[in-house]
Amino acid sequence: MMRIKNLFFGVVGCLISIASLAQEANTAQLLDKIIAKVDNHYILKSEVEQQFQQYQSSGQANTPDRCQILEGLVINKLMLAKAEIDSVIVDDKRIEMELNSRMDQMEQQYGTAKNIVEAFGKPIATMKEELRANLKEQMTGRKMQDKITDDVKITPREVASFFATIPTDSLPYLPSEVEVGHIVRLAQPNKDQKNELISRLLDYRRRIEKGESFEELAKLYSEDLGSGKRGGDLGFSKRGQMVAPFEAAALKLKPNQMSEVVESEFGFHMIQLLDVRGQEYHARHILLRPDYQKLDLTEPTKYLDSIRVLIQRDSIKFDAAARDNSQDKGTQDAGGLIMDMGSRSYRIPFDGTMEPGLYFSIDSMKVGTISTPIPYRTEDGRSAVRILYYKAKHPPHFANLKEDYQKISNIALTKKKNDAIEKWFLKAKEDVFIYIDDEFKSCNTLGTVGGSSGGASQ
Repeated sequence: MMRIKNLFFGVVGCLISIASLAQEANTAQLLDKIIAKVDNHYILKSEVEQQFQQYQSSGQANTPDRCQILEGLVINKLMLAKAEIDSVIVDDKRIEMELNSRMDQMEQQYGTAKNIVEAFGKPIATMKEELRANLKEQMTGRKMQDKITDDVKITPREVASFFATIPTDSLPYLPSEVEVGHIVRLAQPNKDQKNELISRLLDYRRRIEKGESFEELAKLYSEDLGSGKRGGDLGFSKRGQMVAPFEAAALKLKPNQMSEVVESEFGFHMIQLLDVRGQEYHARHILLRPDYQKLDLTEPTKYLDSIRVLIQRDSIKFDAAARDNSQDKGTQDAGGLIMDMGSRSYRIPFDGTMEPGLYFSIDSMKVGTISTPIPYRTEDGRSAVRILYYKAKHPPHFANLKEDYQKISNIALTKKKNDAIEKWFLKAKEDVFIYIDDEFKSCNTLGTVGGSSGGASQ
């Protein structure tokens, strides 16, 4: 069982980056030694070693040892085996969407698809095929885990009881934390930039009407990295799934008809409807985006400056201004407050883990003040401007229920879910064949000591 202190620091997330997945695909080719088997799912020694090295290089405290890593991998494989038995299935479309999302993130990291190909020495399509099975395993395991822990809740009484079990000398000393909000406005293309993109899309439309292939033009020119490789094909989408301008335009079309140029928050689209099936529709598109490096920040800067003046005059509260004016959907509903995704708390550690731009801006501000408009690059790479609100600062302290209830509640809930998974494992392992190589028999992986166990044998 993981020690209480370790729970405060956490471990590297189970959904690793696309780059790490690529490394896994390469490592798996070594096939050095099979050290565990759960039904038809294998675990290689290289997998354990690779994860161990990743944890060590992450620099976090109390990293798991090889036995703990093997235990986690066995649980994951058991979840996959049980998912097959219980018919827990992740839709192929969801896998494709997640894969495309990660490839988009990777393109932002590397700059262009060409840079990705050069860095990994293989085409994007090849990388995606190598990673698809790995991602399917991850998502299936996560869905099975959600099924196991869906009914696990935590009450305030349980949180207090959990906290009471932690020895005083084991309480972590938390760094300074800050509460920060922002209002974000995106830079928009000017008239000339818009006209240039619209003209290009209309030219593609004319070429298609004259007989060229929509699919081939999408592959050549669409800036939607995921669908572009499939000729712009977005598959079947449920109503309400796509952004409103796109969906409204698509649903006005007849099968095989093409739209006029449609503008959305993602850029400019030319859409072709392929089919309608009940509440679902099948469309493809060619997407062009403005060059975010060349967008003019003048208008969003003026806009935010006027909002800042209204807040300073107390004509409007910051949280209301954020809900009404911010274009950051991730923080808009929270009144602009930025969440620390690790702890799911609005109190963000004020240390080296903070986004550098945010850190240096806050470091020069006083609590209760609002910054002037600051150029900002969104997570998806778009040019924007934001104003920051330095709401509060909390000095370093030992963890306590009054100030850190949300963190402690999250930790207690995680422990309770882990306990539920362990309990499930002890029961579920009787339904499948599990083999652990003798080299790791000292690990006693959740009661599976060497050799084989379970309700089946090879």
